[in-house]
Amino acid sequence: MSTLLIRNARIANSDGSLADGDVYCVDHRIEKVAASIDKNATSEIDANGLTLLPGAIDPQVHFREPGNEHKEDLGTGSRAAVRGGVTSFLEMPNTSPSTTNQAALDEKLARAATKCVANYGFFIGATPNNLEDLNTVSPACGIKIFMGSSTGSLLVNEEKDLDRIFGNGNRLIAVHAENEARINARKAEFAGRTDPAAHSEIRDNECARLATELALKLSKKYQRRLHILHLSTREEVAMLRADKPDWVTAEVIPNHLLLNIADYEKQGAFVQMNPPIRQAEDNEALWSGLHDNIIDIIATDHAPHTFEEKKLPYPNTPSGMPGVETSLPLLLTEMKAGRCTLAEVLKWMCYGPAQCYRIPNKGKILEGWDADLALVDLETSRPVLNEEVFTKSGWSAYAGRELTGWPQYTVVGGQVVFSKGKIIEGVLGRPLSYNAN
Repeated sequence: MSTLLIRNARIANSDGSLADGDVYCVDHRIEKVAASIDKNATSEIDANGLTLLPGAIDPQVHFREPGNEHKEDLGTGSRAAVRGGVTSFLEMPNTSPSTTNQAALDEKLARAATKCVANYGFFIGATPNNLEDLNTVSPACGIKIFMGSSTGSLLVNEEKDLDRIFGNGNRLIAVHAENEARINARKAEFAGRTDPAAHSEIRDNECARLATELALKLSKKYQRRLHILHLSTREEVAMLRADKPDWVTAEVIPNHLLLNIADYEKQGAFVQMNPPIRQAEDNEALWSGLHDNIIDIIATDHAPHTFEEKKLPYPNTPSGMPGVETSLPLLLTEMKAGRCTLAEVLKWMCYGPAQCYRIPNKGKILEGWDADLALVDLETSRPVLNEEVFTKSGWSAYAGRELTGWPQYTVVGGQVVFSKGKIIEGVLGRPLSYNAN
């Protein structure tokens, strides 16, 4: 039996209020939360001056294993996660080979069990031909559909194929909503452009709007649970504001909240991603959607590539950027600036993702719940430095930005896994479980 006592913390409640007190963990559960706890423990942290948050859940990451471990792997990606206060993640299926059947899912789970220092879960990827697998593989957090911008066989852009998937089964469907036909047409239209800013013109707002509109139509047709990944446009926010069924959820990522096309000038392809960064008006619409509960949660779409790959001339540069270790400090910095409240950050990044994916007992500091926790420093600012990032890619689009809320300790399953800049070796995360999908 392992025990952990955290003393003198400012404990965050889900309503955003703070209470000074102690937290006592036994094995992977929180046993007691109180103003003062007089118990012996195998490990103890004096949290004086630090704020105790539930560990964040990142419901969209690409950790590149198997097939592209030179960019990231489950070990390095999960270490980057806990450095950023993320204690659980859901990983996408566009690996090599793709995660499209039970054997591929089992292989990922086996790899994760030996190297992930955060809790882990995996999507099953849809193809036009694996309908039976989509509804029988286990455990899977949901079905991922690439309506555009896919790798390998993971493209489902014909309405007849999408209709068949939406109409069979009840597992949550998460969509990358970009219209493949429009993307291809605009690639031809913009052929010859070698500046990365062309990326946002090729994959314009209408590409996203058309795909999201189709996904919503099919979701409503079958009342099928739908999650819209990385919402990026003001048009999509307006669409959901007008008509968002109870069984539909949506997310946004920090890149679409905090970056826009002006950032191409300084960062070029290092801010190239799919869907692309948009205009300042889209930033504002997405923030409004979050505040108004049109957008439910925040993910990162952590999608690392090497520095050398990102320096290739456009359009040969790969799309995607790392983000799992900066997302929580980014949002806590926005909180300190008055852009959002602590209650909202906790909803968007902790218990909201758990509710969306029906992950029990995570995202709140409550007795009997899982002891996944982050002790953050809300009083000190430090810059993002490329030489300090844990992601194997070795860079961040936020390098040089001063952030508040860096984790000083991260606890996974009641054990300290990250302490003052270092990973505590020997601690491993656990596979996530899901209530009926």
